[in-house]
Amino acid sequence: MNGAEEAINIVKVATDTAAATVPAHADLSMLTLFAQASFLVKLVIILLVACSFWSWTIIFAKFSYINRLKEKAERFEEAFWNCTSLESFYDSVSDKGDNPFVTIFISGMKEWRRSRAKIRSTIAGRSLVERAENVMRVTAGREIDYLEQHIGFLATVGSTAPFVGLFGTVWGIMNSFESIGLDQNTSLTSVAPGIAEALFATALGLIVTIPAVVAYNKISGDINKLQGRMDAFIDEFCAILARQLEDSEQGAA
Repeated sequence: MNGAEEAINIVKVATDTAAATVPAHADLSMLTLFAQASFLVKLVIILLVACSFWSWTIIFAKFSYINRLKEKAERFEEAFWNCTSLESFYDSVSDKGDNPFVTIFISGMKEWRRSRAKIRSTIAGRSLVERAENVMRVTAGREIDYLEQHIGFLATVGSTAPFVGLFGTVWGIMNSFESIGLDQNTSLTSVAPGIAEALFATALGLIVTIPAVVAYNKISGDINKLQGRMDAFIDEFCAILARQLEDSEQGAA
């Protein structure tokens, strides 16, 4: 009995000692991890949070603008194909500069009107159609450049944020090993804060990266589709100009 009682007492003492060394409630919330992090890891976290904020700003702005642009493009194309005269349609279109299709159409019509009175032969007329096409393609290129503004930042964040988070992870683990070497204590309570800090930097890097990559691919795809619609409209519009030119030549003959 004495041996059994002694064993029970030893177990109780070990249990009490372990309970005394482990805190009743370890606070591992994000704010606590940030407050306990080293200066360099704090800089990494602040950088990732700033990149995430700016990325979401770009994402919401681009999605909203592209959706509005799709609706405007559909309305313009419907009105364009239902019009009876290019001249009357041109006079009715408002040059507000917020619809790339309108801007492209106006640039082509301005070039067409400016030089149409000087046409004296079919060759000159064909040259005018080519000039109008070139002007519209230059205008379309400028509109695409405007649409692509700031999305390069999403690509940069998507490719670099994981490595920034990994850098914070490595630094946090280095601090954990350093604390083990200084304190000569390998208990979980001594290394848990540093490990949690390191893993928090990794998780934050992934949280910043995934939305940026997904949004970049979606926005790039939408812009490519709009560019295809612009190119198709330019080709069709140039075909209409060439047809009108042929009709005027036949009427003059």
